[in-house]
Amino acid sequence: MKAPQFWARRGGLALALAPLGQVTRSMTARRIKKPGYAPGIPVICVGNVGVGGSGKTILVLDLLARLPGRPFALTRGYKARLTGPVRVDATHSARDVGDEAYLLAAAAPTIVARDRAAGAKLALAEGATAIVMDDGLQNPTLKKTISLLVIDGGYGFGNRLLLPAGPLREPVAAAAARCQAAVLIGADQTNALAALPPGLPVLRAELAASCIADLGGQAVVAFAGIGRPEKFWSSLNGLGADVRAKIAFADHHAYGDADARRLDRLAAVHQAVLVTTAKDFVKLSTDLQSRVAVVRVRLVWQDARALEKLLPGIV
Repeated sequence: MKAPQFWARRGGLALALAPLGQVTRSMTARRIKKPGYAPGIPVICVGNVGVGGSGKTILVLDLLARLPGRPFALTRGYKARLTGPVRVDATHSARDVGDEAYLLAAAAPTIVARDRAAGAKLALAEGATAIVMDDGLQNPTLKKTISLLVIDGGYGFGNRLLLPAGPLREPVAAAAARCQAAVLIGADQTNALAALPPGLPVLRAELAASCIADLGGQAVVAFAGIGRPEKFWSSLNGLGADVRAKIAFADHHAYGDADARRLDRLAAVHQAVLVTTAKDFVKLSTDLQSRVAVVRVRLVWQDARALEKLLPGIV
């Protein structure tokens, strides 16, 4: 799905739906009270307050690269065909395990499991020395050592209302109280930091984009199925691309033959190169991949040592 536009502001529809947010609040509060399984190794949870993309997977990749030993990624595998627990390997496709798990598996051993405790047990059996959870802040089945609250600086907490009136799964203060730090990615354009409790450390980072192909002055047709495609458009501008057309698919979109034909037509009309995100690229057919440039992003920290200080005994 695409996030409804009214989630970004407190208009009439959002306010009309706001009372239903009390149901979301009580359901989440009841769920997180359940005890979780303690695997006996560090568990770092990278989560957020609301639904949709905030940069969690990029942060997970950053952490996996920093951790010593044999860290494993653990993810639910959103829209995955397999429920797990299963370790992602070369026999799996993005449709089997989900686009995010497929990306993570290229960087570190990755477990897909809707039951996070079962996934942690499999990671232990496979020799994991630490687990980094991609999402799961509201999932109590696994006991966390450290939880990081990820905030997209461009979107913040939307209209700060709970589902279905807004994007939040629980109040910001409730989620932040279970976290050891917040990670702000990009400038705080919505004053989201003001909603955090005093004293919660805030780590700041920016997204840095790169592409093997030189996109400077290159005519491109850009497409993406991510939570906030505006971030991708901005990255292309930063790389100097001449963006002739933008196609925003729903988050986690599964690309088919009709999509490929549409994209090829647009590329021909605009005499442009097709370009997309790493998350989308893994879901394309091999044939379409041969005609698409991929833009990858990484985090650049304002103070990387502040992150490492939060991980005593881990880093």
